[in-house]
Amino acid sequence: MTTPKSPVWHPFTQHALTPDMPLVATGEGAWLQTQGGDRLLDAISSWWVITHGHRHPRIVAAAKAQLDQLDQVIFAGYSHQPAEDVARELVRIAPPGLAHVFYSDSGSTAVEVGLKMALGYWRAQAKPRHRILALEHAYHGDTIGAMAAGARGVFNAAYEPLLFDVERLPFPQGAAADTLAALEKLAPDAAALIVEPLLLGAGGMLTYPAEILAAMKRICEKHGVLFIADEVLTGFGRTGSLFACEQAGIAPDILCLAKGLSGGVLPLAATLATEEIFAAHFSTDRSRTFFHSSSFTANPVACAAARANLEIWKSEPVTDRIKALGLLQEERLAAFRHDRRFSQVRRIGTVTALDLKVPDRGYLAGVGPDLARFFAGRGILLRPLGNTIYVLPPYCVIPSELDLVYDVIAAAAAKFGSLQA
Repeated sequence: MTTPKSPVWHPFTQHALTPDMPLVATGEGAWLQTQGGDRLLDAISSWWVITHGHRHPRIVAAAKAQLDQLDQVIFAGYSHQPAEDVARELVRIAPPGLAHVFYSDSGSTAVEVGLKMALGYWRAQAKPRHRILALEHAYHGDTIGAMAAGARGVFNAAYEPLLFDVERLPFPQGAAADTLAALEKLAPDAAALIVEPLLLGAGGMLTYPAEILAAMKRICEKHGVLFIADEVLTGFGRTGSLFACEQAGIAPDILCLAKGLSGGVLPLAATLATEEIFAAHFSTDRSRTFFHSSSFTANPVACAAARANLEIWKSEPVTDRIKALGLLQEERLAAFRHDRRFSQVRRIGTVTALDLKVPDRGYLAGVGPDLARFFAGRGILLRPLGNTIYVLPPYCVIPSELDLVYDVIAAAAAKFGSLQA
């Protein structure tokens, strides 16, 4: 093993296998460039966060202007205009009924906030419910509560003693009736169901139909179970609509947002809740306060970036770009639908995924790091989930750039794939 030269400990990285990594110096549009001058097409939106492209001029200008006015202020007892503006706009565009916005700084914390809101709501009812329901294969983040809500496995095995019990529903892929039957059985007296609407990200880019999402919401309403939509990945257009919940015609009780909230430029998250959930914590009794915070809650610079991002959604044809990107993705995916080296070739909105047939599969499949190196060596940033290759580009990507991505996927299949696996 080679000892890394840098003291930096990177996320989701086994440094014994990746001792050194290139320094990225600049980014623009769909491209990154290293200090050594190598260009990389960012085909995964830098971990699913960049929406309009790197360094969108309006977002960059907004962040710079905010730094000239206010960099940071405690958000307990004080507010500021960017946070007020973003909250009002989020309430306006969110599914109906969501009336209050609680800020945090990552997808994991947005989920933690949502879970705590749900438990606080039930405690205030004097008939507290504690049970949390979640989907099989789910991933909701890496803080303790978010890990507990996620599927048990390699991501959190070492931390099992810290995690609370969660009751699982079978993933609705070819067995939707089983999912709904399990929910019907488990829902009575449950506090909340948390789901990633339509698309499970880190669980393998798994998709399920909108009608199943709608059916799960109906069962929750029947039993009074709070419905938490984790749209950290799926929000801001990734599945083809602004929020994935829209495709099912549902409104969650709690909505978790992050990643694309600032256009991917600065860390910012928000958890939206109904008036009823807010009211459960609204009291002259200070013990009913919602006890959650971080030092950088609603950082003004991050909120200014988010405000600019939301203005882009209003003033630029982002919806048209998303629709066009979905069609471009489908056109390029067509060549792989009958390729016997792949299985489960799929697309939802702007996201495509396909599973390379290899002897070992899943997140720790040995081919994963080999594929990532192969792609990077050809100027494409793709980070497979084991043998699952997915393409999740920023909305500014153009057809010729997508051609580069799928050409290198075809080359990888020729090198690593198998017709017999």
